[in-house]
Amino acid sequence: MSPKIRFKVLASKILRYFFQGLLVLAPIGVTAFTLYYLFVTIDNIFPKELIPLGAPFSYLRFKGVGFTLVLLLVVVVGYLSSSFILGRIFALFDSILEKTPFIKYIYSSVKDVFDAFVGEKKKFDHPVLVQIYGVDVWEMGFITQPDVSSLGLEGYMAVYVPHAYAITGKVFMVPAHKVKPLTNISAGEAMKFAVSGGVTSLEHHHK
Repeated sequence: MSPKIRFKVLASKILRYFFQGLLVLAPIGVTAFTLYYLFVTIDNIFPKELIPLGAPFSYLRFKGVGFTLVLLLVVVVGYLSSSFILGRIFALFDSILEKTPFIKYIYSSVKDVFDAFVGEKKKFDHPVLVQIYGVDVWEMGFITQPDVSSLGLEGYMAVYVPHAYAITGKVFMVPAHKVKPLTNISAGEAMKFAVSGGVTSLEHHHK
């Protein structure tokens, strides 16, 4: 084998190993960067510049303390809101924000989004296949409103269809007969399949 051919073979192997290593490290790197970004963002919410210098406050300036305190605050607020008396106070504050001009649009929208994902009234737990653009074309989505007759659309429902490789999506009002519930996969698997562009494998769950 000539030196030129050996070089080509070696270069081909190196290139193959490079892409193989990229397949291993890229998901790890992106995940690690995302977690680090979230950690730094939450950690910086706590205003460390307001902490007095010197003992015994100096330890509060360490990296990660703000992150811990913010998470602790969220847990404490969640615990307090579950009590009857303080829960009524939070509910009153919630009602005031939902009735305040301009603020109510921002507050109620953000609240509804969080309720849809982690609240007691989760909206993205009914995966479906929906026909929108053609008879033989199906898209994966989630029923967010089973009845939209208040919009003058009898027999229609609201279906949210997420975009691939994005945190965005679109809401479609479609006739109920064009919606097929998915009962053999979980809502999480359906969301992962849709967001990944369909490259994620699906596991069937027999019910």
